Amino acid sequence: MRFDSGRVCLDLVATFTPHEAIPDGDELRLWLAGAGLVPDRTPLARVGPEWAAAFRALRADVETLVRAELLGTDPDEHALARVNALAAGPPPGLCAVRDQEGHLVRELCGGVECGALLAAVARDAVELLTDPGDRALLRACDGDGCTRVYLDTSRGHRRRWCSSERCGNRERVARHRRRALAAGPR
Repeated sequence: MRFDSGRVCLDLVATFTPHEAIPDGDELRLWLAGAGLVPDRTPLARVGPEWAAAFRALRADVETLVRAELLGTDPDEHALARVNALAAGPPPGLCAVRDQEGHLVRELCGGVECGALLAAVARDAVELLTDPGDRALLRACDGDGCTRVYLDTSRGHRRRWCSSERCGNRERVARHRRRALAAGPR
C-alpha cells in the first residue's frame, strides 16, 4: 500500500488500482494504520468485512467526485450526498496517554468506531473538493495504465506521475528503449 497521494481520501481511492487492496478487514487494518487514521498500537479487533465494504463504498463515491472534478463535470449528486452524510458524523476522539516509558502518545478515546473513521476520510474529501487551492493541484497520473490521482505539490506544479520512482521510472525506461530501438544496432 502506498500513502503518497497527498490526501488520505486520495490514498483511499488508490487502494483499488491495480488490484483490490482492501478486500477484507485484515487489509483494512493495515490501511487504517498506514494512513495514520489510528495511532500506533491501537487494537482493531472489530474491523471486519462490513467495515471493508463501507470503506470500499466511500472509496467509490470519492473517486466519482474526484474524477468529475478532474474532468470539469458536475458531481454525481448521489455520491455527493453519501460523502456529505458520512462527513457530518463525529470524527474519532483523540486522547493523550502515557506509554510504558512515561511519554505522551495518542490514543483513540472510546474505542475505534467504523463511522468515526469513515467520517474522517469523508471530511478530508469534502475539504479537498471545496478548497480551490487544493482542487487546482489535483492531477491524474500520466503513467501508462496508471489511474492514480494525487495532489501536485511540486515546485512549479509540473509533476506528471503519481510516483517518480514507479510510474516515472517506467516511463523513462520505456523512452530509453524507444530511443535505443530507433537508433538501431551499433
